[in-house]
Amino acid sequence: MSTRETSLVRTIISPGHLVLLGLMGLGLAVAIGRYISGIGAVSNLSDSYPWGLWISFDLLCGVALAAGAFVTASAVYILGNEEFRPILRPAILTGFLGYLMVVFALLVDLGHPERIWYLMIFWNLHSVMFEVGWCVMLYTAVLALEFSPLVFERLRMSSMLRLIRTITIPLVILGTVLSTLHQSSLGSLFAILPDKLSGLWFTPLLPAFFFLSAVAVGPAMVIFESTISSKVFKRGLEVELLGKLALAIPVALGAYLLLKIADLAYAGELDLMFKGNMNTALFWVELGGGVILPTILFLLPAIRRSATGLFWGALLVIAGVVLNRFDTSLIGVARPEGASYVPHIMEFIVTISVIAAGVFAYSMVARFLPLFTEQVTDMAMHRKEAPVVSAGS
Repeated sequence: MSTRETSLVRTIISPGHLVLLGLMGLGLAVAIGRYISGIGAVSNLSDSYPWGLWISFDLLCGVALAAGAFVTASAVYILGNEEFRPILRPAILTGFLGYLMVVFALLVDLGHPERIWYLMIFWNLHSVMFEVGWCVMLYTAVLALEFSPLVFERLRMSSMLRLIRTITIPLVILGTVLSTLHQSSLGSLFAILPDKLSGLWFTPLLPAFFFLSAVAVGPAMVIFESTISSKVFKRGLEVELLGKLALAIPVALGAYLLLKIADLAYAGELDLMFKGNMNTALFWVELGGGVILPTILFLLPAIRRSATGLFWGALLVIAGVVLNRFDTSLIGVARPEGASYVPHIMEFIVTISVIAAGVFAYSMVARFLPLFTEQVTDMAMHRKEAPVVSAGS
């Protein structure tokens, strides 16, 4: 290898990338061990705890935290807010990678991962999981198509760009419908546990709560991703733009809060909020720190004009949604007396490796594809469309 080639490799693969690749390798080794020896060899799951870290975090949190893609795309293409276009591509990439990470993690958790495609030919129309599976599969395909212009621009494939832009609006509408369906349906999975799930989280309105929290965490993830990427790639941060996007957060969280209190009151379970046990403490941390506090913060103009304020407010929303998914799917579910669950170290390794893979992929896309700018293409020039360039690009 020549000196020039060695220098190029060092530029592409930094020490940070080597760490990420190492973590990915560990995760792959654990996955192989799981396929050879079974899930019991790499997890502490049991009949009492058939779902653990991989479902609560990798799946439920992963799908929710990928909501920035459909929220931002809907704002730009359906609501016509063109001002948000500079942050659209990173949001779509984050969503696309989020869903791929969910799929990879799910393959490790499934008892027969080689049968994941069975839902395409064996239809169970009475199963919520059937609907979730189809929606996630189709929406991942939609995100791949929405992401494809970056590849086509890089390869200067004007004809393919023209085709994708022709179907962009239908794609975004389809993606919004699919996202609405499966974000809410994930809540429906736990609506069948009225006798097992704590009344603080159980309600027939779980689909609505899951959807509203996804709508709130979508802009929060865009703010979080934009802040991190601006520092890592030394690019400008669109503070004013993100501040406008943040206005959607208190609206969604406010609706969530009002509906939550009204639902508890209607069910006659407001007293559960003051029991003084662990569930009550977690509920108040989730509601106070993840809903009420960020709602107040994002209503303040000073916070929306501050990069630091936006970041920490977004982090509160993200933490609140993550805690909510754990409370609903794992912590708040009654178990047989004496049953306990602490994730196996291998479960943590798989989760960390999946996150590492997502970070690595994001970094590679940012380095080699036009992620932070929409380049001028022959097709755009032909249609006399002006390119949109993000701040700091």
